[in-house]
Amino acid sequence: MKQFRGALLLTITALIWGTAFVAQSLGMDHLGPFAFNGVRNFIAALALLPVLLFMQRKAPKKTQTDEERKQSRKTLWVGGVLCGSALAVASNLQQFGISFTTVGKAGFLTALYIVIVPILGLFLKKRVPATVWVSVVIAAAGTYLLSVQEGFTIAPGDLLVILCALGFSVHILIIDHFSPMVNGVALSCVQFFVCGILCTAAALFTETFTLADILKSAGPLLFTGLMSSGVGYTLQILGQKDTPPAVASLIMSLESVFAALSGWLVLGQSMNGRELLGCVLVFAAVILAQIPLEALKKKKVVKKTA
Repeated sequence: MKQFRGALLLTITALIWGTAFVAQSLGMDHLGPFAFNGVRNFIAALALLPVLLFMQRKAPKKTQTDEERKQSRKTLWVGGVLCGSALAVASNLQQFGISFTTVGKAGFLTALYIVIVPILGLFLKKRVPATVWVSVVIAAAGTYLLSVQEGFTIAPGDLLVILCALGFSVHILIIDHFSPMVNGVALSCVQFFVCGILCTAAALFTETFTLADILKSAGPLLFTGLMSSGVGYTLQILGQKDTPPAVASLIMSLESVFAALSGWLVLGQSMNGRELLGCVLVFAAVILAQIPLEALKKKKVVKKTA
């Protein structure tokens, strides 16, 4: 049941991210990447504060020693700073990369985290089942068919997006480490404040923007701040508590599918056979990764020996 809950939360995350791309692009009309990401993360952090206070009031009080409370706060802040730093690097590389490459290639290259996460997991001694490796290959092929329409070449902007995929992979693994140890909403709130501070500091030194520019981007900022960041990344942390990182990355790769489907349903953008096949492959990969084949094999062996 916990695995189903985690998968459901991550699927909702992918749905939110997939429909937020238009707002993210529109926000760049008046603000630079650093300023846009800085404001949206502060919006997300402030939106989570009342939720966090409400949860703390309703939660049963735990009997902890002073040392345990101190260690818990330290874990929360270390995790929040690391998550926020990784998120700042990844999200800004994505924003800059989108400015120099096509949307199709950006979508495919960002989704490379479905390959990078299990590879990095091997170095962290995280065992990845064979079905997940097969799912990674299928999802990568599906995302390519869905996102890349023109001849595939690697340009400077593409390299930025590839680095962005590496950054999101590190972010996923950091969350996998810290989310079981701390309150997920609190961790998300801290990471947004850290990311907002880092992005705003970079914007003050490298970009020029005014309050009027921020107000012109109010719609995209509110949507990405409240939904894509506030809700999406928080659900990611909560969902990853019960989901292995390799499987989590596969589920979140549905972002590219939902982006294409939302463009088709909301904006009336047509989908050709190649794109529909890509959607089918990604969905199939996610479903395959959820099938506990090894657990089923063990049950069969137990029945035979019994």
